[in-house]
Amino acid sequence: MPFVEAFRQFQFRVKRENFCCIHVSLVPQPKSTKEHKTKPTQASVRELRGLGLSPDLIVCRSELPVNSFIKEKISNFCHVEPDQVICIHDCSSIYWVPLLMEEQNLVEYLGTRLQLTIPVPRPRNLMRKWKALANRQDHVRKEVIIALVGKYTQLEDSYASVSKALQHAALACSYKMIISYIEGEELEEQMKDTDPIKYHKAWQELCKSHGIIVPGGFGTRGTEGKIAAAGWARKNNKPYLGVCLGLQCAVIEFARNVLNMKNASSTECNPETDCPVVIDMPEHNTGSMGGTMRLGKRQTIFKTNNSILRQLYGEVDYIEERHRHRYEVNPKYAPEFEAAGLKFIGHDVEGQRMEIAELEGHPYYVGVQYHPEYISRPLNPSPPYLGLVLASIGKLNAYIARGCHMSPRGTPEENSDEESDVLDSSLVSQETVIVPDG
Repeated sequence: MPFVEAFRQFQFRVKRENFCCIHVSLVPQPKSTKEHKTKPTQASVRELRGLGLSPDLIVCRSELPVNSFIKEKISNFCHVEPDQVICIHDCSSIYWVPLLMEEQNLVEYLGTRLQLTIPVPRPRNLMRKWKALANRQDHVRKEVIIALVGKYTQLEDSYASVSKALQHAALACSYKMIISYIEGEELEEQMKDTDPIKYHKAWQELCKSHGIIVPGGFGTRGTEGKIAAAGWARKNNKPYLGVCLGLQCAVIEFARNVLNMKNASSTECNPETDCPVVIDMPEHNTGSMGGTMRLGKRQTIFKTNNSILRQLYGEVDYIEERHRHRYEVNPKYAPEFEAAGLKFIGHDVEGQRMEIAELEGHPYYVGVQYHPEYISRPLNPSPPYLGLVLASIGKLNAYIARGCHMSPRGTPEENSDEESDVLDSSLVSQETVIVPDG
């Protein structure tokens, strides 16, 4: 195993205080005996040491909690201290895992082992918001369905960052996220002739959703289906978020059906189009795929105060988000789009690139050229994704009316007789943690 040998050599190169080896091992519990077995862990540690690596920590994964006797047994036969054995059993959600690690003083050990400067003692309420998040995940009752129209939907991990950002936003609203993956090709008119069952099923799934997202992607396959989804969302006041290619699809659809540019397209899909509303960036050399993308964190400047997204970002003058694209909206056509109601409310620093688009008179029709999902976090969901979820559950206006803050009851509505639907984690106080088993 080359990577093990690489780690073995690496530990001497960076010295002990900069290297920590954590060994994760399964501790099975046969149903016949209902007793945790430590032999597999002992054997794997022995094998690891034979390859030149000694574990500093042993993380024991198990279905049910491991008792102190088993923990001491692993410590004794694997030649590590008891506090170097971390036991993680199956939980109702992944959000309980950091709390288990916190209970077993993992941070303190890493601080000592790697000589990290960690304040001691730490604030008592350090994990309070995280405890509230984990509890909220276990008690969500309502569901929100978001249709994800893409071209790699057969492998859902292709959109892992998008799905996580959607889950973060839904959890902030105390809703369970249901993602309906729809292949863009199956929404295209030609699919109606080749496979009408897939065509009608895809459109049925799209119509059943509460909101639509078209994430980034490359190539021509499925693009016309994404454009059709953007058009359906625009015409039916369905909440829509276009990310990167999703913004470009919304622009093309608007040009074709509102500005009457029937041949409007992207130079990626049709290099010969006479209405190139989406064009290659100057940095992109057509035919060369290496090192031609606009990458990394860049500033986007808000051009107006009358913007849903600006309010969701906290009324800031600019934001910094990560980019990954080769094509952009053609600034030549920007005045025509804005005159018809599709406003480009965010530009790059030079004022030449269209970064954010919003449709006037629509509950939530937003497109962004950047990828906001890259910096979404469970306790800090991405504003564009949060806006999509809030609009999909019908609470965006109430949330904005409160200055983009939850009410003291944890819900965007000022007057609600129902039990709180949206929790404000900063208002939840919880001193004890009971970690439910999976």
